[in-house]
Amino acid sequence: MAKLPGEPPPFRTVPNTRSGPRAGQSFVMALAMAAGFAAAGVLASAALAAEAGDPRPNVVVILVDDAAFMDFGIYGGEARTPNIDSLAASGAMFTGHYTSPLCSPSRAMLLTGLDNHLTGVATIPEVLPEEHVGQPGYSMRLEPGVLTLGDRLRALGYRTLMTGKWHLGDGPGDLPDSHGFDRSFALDASGADNWADKSYMPFYAEAPWYEDGAPADRPGGVYSSTFIIDRMIDYLATTAASRQARAPFFAYLAFQAIHIPVQAPPNLTASYDGVYDGGWDAVREARWGRAKELGFVPPGAALADMPASMRRWEDLSDRDRRAYAARMQVNAAMLEAMDREIGRFIARLKAEGEFDDTIFVVTSDNGPEPSRGDDDPRLAVWMALNGYHTNLEGVGEPGSWGFIGPEWAMAAASPHDMFKFLGSEGGVRAPLIIAGPGVGGGRTITARTIVSDIAPTILDLIGAPAPADAFTGRSLAPLLAGAADAVYGPEEALGIEVSGNAAILKGRWKITRNQRPHGDGRWRLYDIVSDPGETADLSAASPAVFDDMLSEYDQYSRRVGVLEVPAGYDSEAELARNTFDRMGKTYGPKALLAAAGAIVLLLMLALIRRARRREGRGSHGGGR
Repeated sequence: MAKLPGEPPPFRTVPNTRSGPRAGQSFVMALAMAAGFAAAGVLASAALAAEAGDPRPNVVVILVDDAAFMDFGIYGGEARTPNIDSLAASGAMFTGHYTSPLCSPSRAMLLTGLDNHLTGVATIPEVLPEEHVGQPGYSMRLEPGVLTLGDRLRALGYRTLMTGKWHLGDGPGDLPDSHGFDRSFALDASGADNWADKSYMPFYAEAPWYEDGAPADRPGGVYSSTFIIDRMIDYLATTAASRQARAPFFAYLAFQAIHIPVQAPPNLTASYDGVYDGGWDAVREARWGRAKELGFVPPGAALADMPASMRRWEDLSDRDRRAYAARMQVNAAMLEAMDREIGRFIARLKAEGEFDDTIFVVTSDNGPEPSRGDDDPRLAVWMALNGYHTNLEGVGEPGSWGFIGPEWAMAAASPHDMFKFLGSEGGVRAPLIIAGPGVGGGRTITARTIVSDIAPTILDLIGAPAPADAFTGRSLAPLLAGAADAVYGPEEALGIEVSGNAAILKGRWKITRNQRPHGDGRWRLYDIVSDPGETADLSAASPAVFDDMLSEYDQYSRRVGVLEVPAGYDSEAELARNTFDRMGKTYGPKALLAAAGAIVLLLMLALIRRARRREGRGSHGGGR
């Protein structure tokens, strides 16, 4: 691909030298299907007008994976993200935006404008309990009659293109080519390696990439963010050449950044030397201070205490502190690498005269990822068998299985509490930037919004508003035009639920429930306006408000068809069970038993070696 003048260079890899149904829900789904088919008919007829040459703006949706509320530079993060910041400066940045606490439900909501339970993607297959398998809303794929932005915009004459993470169902009929996308190179998994075409966790035997619905190999030697932009630029060029008249495009760029494994070009990682050496408490408090300066939280807002289960930075050994600081450097570098590729894409649009006619949406699917890669012997064995390591040496480079862990996730989520998977603010508050035609420049919008608002907003901005009953989300166009201060009134409740982790927001109030392993399944009440850090549970002090909010959750739950998780549900335990079951189906019971025996032997050897090392030099600090 030719490089344009002034265009940032794409990243290339270096060789890896390391080894190794209920009636209520049925009724709701029937309504959603009917609305979907009706909307399809309306949009199909509207496509005739598009063919008459009526120009409409292009649409680019950029979805970042696991970025915290303050991760972008313009939101106060440490990473350099000048291209994202420039879009925010020319458009609108939102500070009251909510998403779901997990990737697939958020992606389904973004693309359809519906609550996740009405799409078929109520949670992710990795943590789905047996009791929910096959139930309406829990099929783990977009269900019949559910239309995506690809479906709707293609019916309007748009070229519809997608590159990156899909994770909304696999196999024939469930991939982007069956959901409105003309061209797609899609990863149907929760993540993958960024340097090579391989799986990143035992749940997947390989990295399941598909091009236009057919199994495909991702080219080696290209960093993931570079590949996602390269392929999108190719699709734009080939689809434009195939049309006699200009047709606007919808480009869905679903980056792997900054999902685990956290990996980045080493020169960028090195450029953050020293930034995180003070540890997670220092970064957490610094972000909290910047949030107050930027007006994201009230001046007197408190910061929640770190959970007792979290490690103290000062208790880590010197080597562990260096390793964890380096991992956070990789995290920042991965954001910058993605931003540079976004800059390359923008440069291409400008060179082709398309930039000024393009609407941009930039957001994240949920809060920061807390999972660790250095505390599970089973994962360590899998890494050793699949060419991964968690060493300080070569961190973020090919073969490195990078992560930031729960303590850094707490710091990244600041000024909010907790992280991905949970209904706490750190899990569901996300950045949102919208720029382009129809968007007033340089505005900060504090109104409460949710990810299902994005689809109706896009249709509104291009001049094709959908029927009011087609979405659970609402158009944000009045906010973007400065014609309204809010799209949800103070007495209207917003609901969020994924795998028992849930929240209801209504006016200044919020109730939250978090499941194991990071929560206890209890509901808590917060004044989210004065206490966005969720530090003071008011359920006992305000029982009438608490009861009202619980009633709102019951109504929401019935309306969308929430299935409550079984007693004692624990997402990590469910992941382990589902992984073992999937491996058994993939490799067969005999192979699985042989592998289990090998793992037990390797674990025993690893424990013996660890005990001998400790005898030789003594134990260093750094408990969990």
